[in-house]
Amino acid sequence: MRSLITAVREHDDAARFLAWPGDFDLDRGDHGEEVHLASGAALEGFAGDGAGGTYFFCGDGGEERPVLYADSEGGAALIAIGLPELLQLLLVVPWWRDCREFTARESHELAAEYLQDIPDLRAQRDRAATALSLALPSEAKALTRLREVAIGAGKDFILVFTPEEEPYDLLIKG
Repeated sequence: MRSLITAVREHDDAARFLAWPGDFDLDRGDHGEEVHLASGAALEGFAGDGAGGTYFFCGDGGEERPVLYADSEGGAALIAIGLPELLQLLLVVPWWRDCREFTARESHELAAEYLQDIPDLRAQRDRAATALSLALPSEAKALTRLREVAIGAGKDFILVFTPEEEPYDLLIKG
């Protein structure tokens, strides 16, 4: 079975949607500052966003590993358990960083702004999901899962700025 990272690289529709509006780029895996997990588990940057944020795989293994997101302002959160779950989040709720209440209502309001600029957003999303063979959850389910992961399992994935041994702030609080 081929990897999802390979599938993203091979499918232009998926790569374009994930790049924007998903703000997810597989060529931006360098975080720019030295960090580690407080637990001592392995940390591998594999993608980033346009604002200097980084997506990290945590622990050992492949694409099923937990995914931590760290922004460029010193905030971090575990946001998915595995790459499939991350890509589902980015396809369904690419504006997840702006969803502070984790509600479908809030997400619909944010979606309306994106739809003004990208009227065929949902069609683009569906083509990307098909190319990656991913079933898409509802916005409400994706946001509920994001919150569950961040405040549940996320408590065991604390990112630390290595030079000062200072933990990053939690992006998502319970």
